[in-house]
Amino acid sequence: MIWRSREPRYDVASGISQGARDYQEDAITADFPVGAEAGFVVLADGMGGHAAGDVASKIVLTEVFSELKFHFADVTAFETRAPEILRSVADLANETLRQHTRTHPETEGMGATLVVPALVENRLWWISIGDSPLFLFRNGRLTQLNEDHSMAPQIDFMVKSGLMDPQVAANHPDRNCLISVLMGTRIPKIDCPTKPFELKAGDIVICASDGLQFLTNAQIEKVLNKYRKTRSTEIAERLLEEITRLDDPDQDNISFTVIKVNDASARGAEDRPQAPTVAVARPRRLTTVAPDHLRQPGQKSAAAHTLAPVPVQVPNPLPESRAERAPRRVVEAVQESNPDPAVEDLSPARLRPRRVTVIK
Repeated sequence: MIWRSREPRYDVASGISQGARDYQEDAITADFPVGAEAGFVVLADGMGGHAAGDVASKIVLTEVFSELKFHFADVTAFETRAPEILRSVADLANETLRQHTRTHPETEGMGATLVVPALVENRLWWISIGDSPLFLFRNGRLTQLNEDHSMAPQIDFMVKSGLMDPQVAANHPDRNCLISVLMGTRIPKIDCPTKPFELKAGDIVICASDGLQFLTNAQIEKVLNKYRKTRSTEIAERLLEEITRLDDPDQDNISFTVIKVNDASARGAEDRPQAPTVAVARPRRLTTVAPDHLRQPGQKSAAAHTLAPVPVQVPNPLPESRAERAPRRVVEAVQESNPDPAVEDLSPARLRPRRVTVIK
């Protein structure tokens, strides 16, 4: 007799590729313990190759993951104030970037996007800052759940308003300009719903960097429709194959996690585990680089050290040979009294590469 456990609630797999770039600025991790009723993904897409974007993404991932891992020790307590916790971990990561650039002036201008889907049973919470998409595939259709903090929505709005030709909009060089990102300064826009999104059995959630969007939504949708009944590892492999088939010379870094929801049941509050009786406080420490005098013989100096086992690579900028995939820039944030970015002035004069400036 062969004993077989029930199908896990979540089937999760991640894919990552350097694409056509000379260095990897994406950082991603997923934490879904076997048999657990909850889990989360942390994805950060670094920006500023010359300003150590790969370091920025790894700092953000390290801070957010360690904090959420602590909070997910008691998911019931997490859910009682999920939006507050998610915002606090983003603020902590942002503060860590500020401290790092203060002690390492050569990294001034580095930054990273952040997207964190946090699942508890059939409930999906998230926080996102930047343009890394959080997709939902349901009933054969692909939709984006989170906000896109780039100029793309504003440009598309101008098309709908008859102010811009669709072809011009599709190839607009400012589509990928960010209006919000983690850089150690004020965060202009944060997408963090106050209530969870309810998932259904058969749903597929994809958390990705914008490198996956070299595929159109229709192409991603086609892959998911064809392989929706296979394991998440198969879906991840097929998406990477589809990107490889594009053979785009400007292909950006790609990272994503596929989450298949096999069980969308929810237990009543009385059936959930009780919270620990002993209060635990987590000390707040910022991720820092050890000074040279504390390093062991043979370790790299502080200037060359990163949070990953690979050294920081500083290549020449890539040529802007593909207009619709122009290297990401950051545009000036609007005044705090106006929650929506202005759309009427998209001239290059308003663009400030790799920096968010808050107008007060």
